[in-house]
Order: sequence, then C-alpha cells, then structure tokens
Amino acid sequence: MATYLEFIQQNEERDGVRFSWNVWPSSRLEATRMVVPLACLLTPLKERLDLPPVQYEPVLCSRLTCKAVLNPLCQVDYRAKLWACNFCFQRNQFPPAYAGISELNQPAELMPQFSTIEYIVQRGAQTPLIFLYVVDTCLEEEDLQALKESLQMSLSLLPADALVGLITFGRMVQVHELSCEGISKSYVFRGTKDLTAKQIQDMLGLSRPAVPIQQGRPLQPQEQPVISSRFLQPVHKIDMNLTDLLGELQRDPWPVTQKKKGKRPLRSTGVALSIAVGLLEGTFPNTGARIMLFTGGPPTQGPGMVVGDELKTPIRSWHDIEKDNARFMKKATKHYETLANRTAANGHCIDIYACALDQTGLLEMKCCANLTGGHMVMGDSFNTSLFKQTFQRVFNKGFNGEFRMAFGASLEVKTSRELKIAGAIGPCISLNAKGPCVSENELGIGGTSQWKICSLDPSTTLAIYFEVVNQHNAPIPQGGRGAVQFVTQYQHSSMQKRIRVTTIARNWADAQSQLQHIEAAFDQEAAAVLMARLGVYRAESEEGPDVLRWLDRQLIRLCQKFGQYNKDDPNSFRLSESFSLYPQFMFHLRRSPFLQVFNNSPDESSYYRHHFARQDLTQSLIMIQPILYAYSFYGPPEPVLLDSSSILPDRILLMDTFFQIVIYLGETIAQWQKAGYQDMPEYENFKHLLQAPLDDAQEILQTRFPMPRYVNTEHGGSQARFLLSKVNPSQTHNNLYAWGQESGAPILTDDVSLQVFMDHLKKLAVSSAS
Repeated sequence: MATYLEFIQQNEERDGVRFSWNVWPSSRLEATRMVVPLACLLTPLKERLDLPPVQYEPVLCSRLTCKAVLNPLCQVDYRAKLWACNFCFQRNQFPPAYAGISELNQPAELMPQFSTIEYIVQRGAQTPLIFLYVVDTCLEEEDLQALKESLQMSLSLLPADALVGLITFGRMVQVHELSCEGISKSYVFRGTKDLTAKQIQDMLGLSRPAVPIQQGRPLQPQEQPVISSRFLQPVHKIDMNLTDLLGELQRDPWPVTQKKKGKRPLRSTGVALSIAVGLLEGTFPNTGARIMLFTGGPPTQGPGMVVGDELKTPIRSWHDIEKDNARFMKKATKHYETLANRTAANGHCIDIYACALDQTGLLEMKCCANLTGGHMVMGDSFNTSLFKQTFQRVFNKGFNGEFRMAFGASLEVKTSRELKIAGAIGPCISLNAKGPCVSENELGIGGTSQWKICSLDPSTTLAIYFEVVNQHNAPIPQGGRGAVQFVTQYQHSSMQKRIRVTTIARNWADAQSQLQHIEAAFDQEAAAVLMARLGVYRAESEEGPDVLRWLDRQLIRLCQKFGQYNKDDPNSFRLSESFSLYPQFMFHLRRSPFLQVFNNSPDESSYYRHHFARQDLTQSLIMIQPILYAYSFYGPPEPVLLDSSSILPDRILLMDTFFQIVIYLGETIAQWQKAGYQDMPEYENFKHLLQAPLDDAQEILQTRFPMPRYVNTEHGGSQARFLLSKVNPSQTHNNLYAWGQESGAPILTDDVSLQVFMDHLKKLAVSSAS
C-alpha cells in the first residue's frame, strides 16, 4: 500500500485534483466538526504527456437529471451490454458502437488508469481564435515605442488564421479598419459617452444579418456577418498592414502641454473597453476571443474613470477607501463589472497589462480579468524585460506545439447522493445550474453545479467546496465510496471542441470509530490553500481584522479537534505529522499581502489576490510561505527555514515569493564582493559561489508567468526589506538580549514570531474555557 503522500501525489499527477480530506467523514455532523471543509483544488487542463484524446464522443447516462459520463467506477454487465451509472444507479444500454466489448476488450473510459480522459467532439463549425488589442496612446514616447515593438512581435506568434483587431484610445477612442489597402481608416468615438452594445454595433455598421440564429450554436460560415471582417482580419492577410499601422501609432494628439503641467492625460479606458466588448458581442458571440488591454495610467474621463485629471488630487489609497473618500470607486467598479459580466456571457476574456509607476485602477478593473479568466500583469513600464517577457509567454506553446490557452470552457460537477456542492472560488462565473446536488450553504460562487471559465491554461486551478449531507442516523454501508465527476468542455487552441472528464472516488469513514484514518488522510498543503482561498475571497467584502479573526478561530478549533493534549497544559500539546505544518502556513498567510493591505496600494492588493485565486497548489504555497535557499562554502545549496536565524553573514540567500525573486548577500559576502575577491584567480570558488544563486534565479525567471520582479540586494541594502518582511522574526529588537547573542539578523518589527504565535495557539487550544 502506498503512503498517503504518494497516493496524493499520484492523484494530482493523473487527475489534477487535490482534496483537503482523502477519507471522508460519513455524516454532515461529523464533517462540520472537522473544521476544514471537504473541498478540492482542481486543475481542469493539467498537462499530461500520456493522455492522448480519443476521437469519439462520451457515453452519457440516460437519466435526464443525471447525464453522468461513463467511467471506470460504473458497474458493467458485458453479456447484456448494460452499464449502471455510479451516481444515480440508472441502468443504461451501451450504444451500437460498443457491441464488441468484453472483459478483455474494454474501451479506454472503463480502465482505471483513465480516471481522467479527454474526448474530441467532431460536431459544430470551427471558429478561429480572436485577439483584439486595445492600446493606450497616452504613454511617454519610449514606453509607446517599446509597446509597439512588443505588439508587432506578437503578430509573428499568432496562428496564421487567427483574427486580429486594433482599438487605440486616449481622449478619443479609435476603432481601426484593417481591410483598407494603402489608406488607414478608423472610426472615432468620444471618450466621455457611454454607448450601449446596440449603438456601437449600429455605428460600426455591424447590425446583425437577417438569418435566424440558434442560441449557443456557433455561426456557420455562410451566416457570418460579412461586415465584421473590416475590423477583425486574419493575421496572414494583414500582417504587413497592421505592422505598419502599429509602427505609425502616435502619442495621443491631446497631450498634457506646458500650460496644463498639473494635469493627467485624458484617458478613456472605460469607453475603449466598452467598444471592444460591443464589437465582439456583435460579431463573434460564444467564440474563443481575447480582449487585450494595454494601459499606462488610470482612466481619467468618461464612464469607468477612477481619478480626475488634476494631478494635485492623488488616486485613492486604502485610507481613502476606509474613510469612504474614494468618490469615483463605486461607479467605476460597477461600470467594469457590467462589462465583465457581458464579456463572460459571450465566452470572451479580458487581459489587463498595466504598466505605470503609479496606480492604474486595477482595483476597479480587476473583475474584468477575474470573472473572465484573463491575465493581469502589472509592471513599472512597457520598456522593461518584466513586461516584454511576460507578454511573450502568453503565446507560449506546449509540448505538442499548440498554444497553452483554451477558451469558452464550462465546468460541471456531479456528486454521489451523500454530497452536495457548496461553491467554487477561481476565475469563473456561475451558470446558475440548479439541481439536486447543489447545496443551500454557499462557499464562494455557489448556488450552481456549473461554472463558465472563459479562458483556461494548464495551471488554472479552481477551488471547489462540498458539503456532506448524509444524516448521522443513516450510516453509509461499510466500504462505501463517495464519487465526484468533473466535466470540462472547452475550445482547444487548435479550434477543436473537447471534453475532459475526471471521475474520482474516496472512502467514507465513521468519524467516531475511525478518526485516525480520516486524520492520516488529511492533506495539509491542499487544506491550507483551500482555507486561504476562502479567507482571501472574504477579504474582498469584509474588514481585514474580521477575516484574520475568522482564520484564527478555525485554526484553534482544528487544533482542539486533532491535537493531543491534557486540559490546561500547553506544554502537553502535540499535533500529528499530517497536521504539523498547517499552523505554520496559517502564520505566514496572516502576514501575506493577500490579507495585509498595509504597505500595498489597492492596485497591488488586487493584483496579488488575482493571482492567488487562479494558481495551482505548488505556486499557491510559495505565495503563502516563500521558499528560502542558502548558498555557502560549507556544502551544496540547501533549503533553509524562512526565519531571521537563517540570515547569516557568510551566506547568500535566494528567496522565491512567486512575485519576487530576491538574492541577498550576507554582510561578510557583500564586503568580499566589494573588495573584488571574485576577480582574483586564487578565489575562484568565491566567484562560483556568487554565480550559483544567479543561475538558479535565472531558471525560475525563465519559466514563471507572470515573470517575477528580480531583486538583488545585500545586508543593509534598501531592498533587503523584501526579505526581512517575509521571514519569521524570531529575533527582534524586543528579545535580542533575552536569548543571549544568537546568530541571525534581528529584525525591527513588532510582529509576533512563529514561536509566540504557536505558544498562544497551544494555550488557547488546551484552555478549558474556550
């Protein structure tokens, strides 16, 4: 029997699923006493080399309220050619194509190693991928130049038949017609006027053809509105034209002149996005499409404006928001939320690339990327490698030479009757699919068993929360298993429609007699991320301190339930190995930028939370508790504790927080480097020591999306704060002398250390009063 750790890893590699509990408590009452909800992290498009898609359609259960897909957990009668659905127990006839099946000749979907299987659906017309660039022209000259070069480069990375469109905006919004030969022609809109989708389509001459169109079915080629092609053209036709057009783009003709020195440029981001959404709604509904917004500052006029054009009024801060002093915030947020919901309803997605030194309004615009599964990238300038390389990675290809992006996906979750679905947290919106397996208690986006995910890549991960509904007095038969099926339908980047089905099962256990089984099968890493997602989701609408108190309460209850201790004796408290890291994750989560807004602007907080709500388990754990490696003369590089005691004078540290890669030289190393020892032949080994973390950092920088900020600092350097703010402050100015002179660097902070946190936790967990 494999250990639970191996079992968890195998399941993640095969199915892209990690559950908080891998043996399930068999009644509602016991499940609520477990504190951490029964939930899972699902990566629907987890990349697998050994999963060739099959070229036929899935076989569905014939019961209309079920429609589960045939899977290895179903009971099959090979002689009668019948199969019993493992969700609703309906007996179904196999279709004629399965006439030849037997125990020895099984179709793939009945083999246990294919608990995840992918089908290619042949029906329906194929529609090309669509990329609509929405470009801000109120940029500084070199910034605009760098952005134009990046956009021209991206044209060479798109598939030849992809459709491309261009909208530019400053004080006015221009929709460029791309089919004109030798003359550039564009439609200009005022940046202060909000237009309905119908008005935009009429003005651009996109009124619908008089062909009756069935809902939800892609348009057949002969029905496609001919007119739409003026604004969206295949790359191979207009590659040269568009490259020239981009090259000729000028800065906004209404610049901030000398007289207006104290003003911001007028930027109509809200109207530009609205026109982009309307254009795609009118021409290609229910098709894979990306609206890519490139902006270099906050929207300053028209609907969706975030700040006025007077430079003397700063853009809103957390302090202003708390004091209800952010006058444009509510109205702007509402504008972008309406656009995000319209975009999601059409299956399109919105990417936001915001590069500026000040805030650009990501707080108000975040829903555009969050609800549609789009990317959010934040940088200082379009002229940095951080932006250029991140943008290039959007068009990365997988091992099969195809884009690593999928479009217009819907995820449906089916459960066996002892379970219900409480909700999901991730880059998705609800499809309001009610049914018997939908719980009334909502966690995250609930009240449905289906969600729409407009854009997916192989690392997009949703958290899905369940509720055990089995009553305490109706025991599940011994050896019973609960099952969940995830059905993801999506448009592959090769334009095929595909369906990926994952079916998993776990054992039920009676929490009174078999608690140790449930305990041993606890996945503390998945549980930490699932609880963190709930915390971050709550932080969007609740006060920060309330969320921290809620997390603390949950942690204390978990320790009371699963710790071994004598009442009122904190020193006797012990946690078993499967829970031992969980409190430490919670300690670092409480200090993370997802829950602490101090020292971060509202835009930065939105950016951090956006990425936390969509990354897979490994990346999410790095965000909660960054990884620290030490390089020294005493042996190979090694992971060390994220603790101030790890900061030693003769060490180099490499810290990965997901958003930053920090290289930190200890005091002695920094002095040797200043003295130039690395250039002397007799100190060759010192030169290698300095190079080693740089090489390792390079490796991370080359693969991660979005590219992290790279910080190279040393003891006493101003940027050492990146490291000092993350490590556990086990030595501070308050306790430095109490312990005798210990090694490590004292940190000037009043934050409590992990040791103090754990002492308090033990005290509260064992107290008979709580």
